[in-house]
Amino acid sequence: MPVSDEQDALDGLRKLDPASIGAIYDRHFPEIYRYVRYRINDDAIAEDIASDVFVRLLEAAQRKREPQTSLRGWLIATASNAVNDHLRRKYRRPTEALSDSIPDAGVNLHAEVISREQNRAVRQAYAQLTPDQQHVLALRFGQGYSLEETAASMRKNVNAVKALQFRALAALQRLIGEVDDD
Repeated sequence: MPVSDEQDALDGLRKLDPASIGAIYDRHFPEIYRYVRYRINDDAIAEDIASDVFVRLLEAAQRKREPQTSLRGWLIATASNAVNDHLRRKYRRPTEALSDSIPDAGVNLHAEVISREQNRAVRQAYAQLTPDQQHVLALRFGQGYSLEETAASMRKNVNAVKALQFRALAALQRLIGEVDDD
């Protein structure tokens, strides 16, 4: 979003202009949803959390505490906090999801089982990373952010983001290796 468009959006948000708020939602919801979905492996929960980010934006605007410069950065930071809140609640009260689908007899069941097991191993390893490591991987690989965009969003320098990403990927590799050895 060009700077003048973002400034116009922020001005409209300050005035609680419905058209501006709708445009902000339409413009940023897909990106926020993708970010949350990358970190949370559940479509419905990811949609709820992404929607909650925009509710928080409206509440902040009503209290005159809306973002001043970077709407996108504020939304991503709020989404990150919402995901962390959700994960904290989930860890306090873990649940096991039940599959809604019955395997199709035409599908290669063996390949499906292997794929699900690999996905489970990656999700399990990802959940053991620090919140900063999860955040950097979600921005870099889930959102496709550049190093510079990631650094700006996380309020770190580019070299710190590179190091954090390297450590996160190394930890994932190590954790997945430990899962495979079991």
